[in-house]
Amino acid sequence: MKSDPHSNGKNDLPSNGNNDPWLTLRLSHLPPPLQQRSQQKPIPQYPQPEAPSTQCQEDRHEEDAPQTSQKRKRKRKLHQPLRKNKKKKEKKVDPIEPPFPWATSTRATIHTMDHLLAHNITSITGTVKCKDCNEQYDIAFDLQEKFDEVERYVKANKARMHERASDFWMNPVLPTCERCGKKDALRPLINKKRNINWLFLLLAQIIGHCNLKYLKFFCKYTNNHKTAAKDRLIYLTYFGLCKQLKPHLSLFDC
Repeated sequence: MKSDPHSNGKNDLPSNGNNDPWLTLRLSHLPPPLQQRSQQKPIPQYPQPEAPSTQCQEDRHEEDAPQTSQKRKRKRKLHQPLRKNKKKKEKKVDPIEPPFPWATSTRATIHTMDHLLAHNITSITGTVKCKDCNEQYDIAFDLQEKFDEVERYVKANKARMHERASDFWMNPVLPTCERCGKKDALRPLINKKRNINWLFLLLAQIIGHCNLKYLKFFCKYTNNHKTAAKDRLIYLTYFGLCKQLKPHLSLFDC
């Protein structure tokens, strides 16, 4: 048996009978076993995340607390029983003492023009207060002269109003103060709804300065629909008062 001249004689395998040098194998040329390969490769070691401290957990709970409470409130609102509708206030039918000579014993109602002229009521007064100097005093309007202005305005603008108050009625110009001379300054004084000086507001054409509760009060006691927009309520108030003054005039039908 011949040995490979290039081998050192330690890792040589016995050759076959043909003494073929190509068939000789050396252990040094063999790849290492799989187990050795896996052992040779180092296993990467990653740093483990630190456990959250108890303080962080408590802070998170405190942050989530208001959110959970809000969610609970929402759930409670969803599960709450429906509220019963409030009872509507019925109209008072008891007569009242007329607050003005041109007013009747019924709320939000004035006398007719014929009745006022027959009783020689031609001047309508009202209490006003200046926004600038805070002076409070009474001013008077001529009944026929001022109502003629209202009637002419209705004739000229009723067709384009479309049952809604115009800008002139929605944003009226207030009278000028006689004490300080301030323009657009005199506001009408209103204490109680049943004591509103409706005829004075009509002649001055300043109904647009009334709050919604006053306009709804008038529509309630004149059998008009009161749950409407403000321009509609102002329109109904103007035409309702004009109809009370001249009930036979078809111009004020609405």
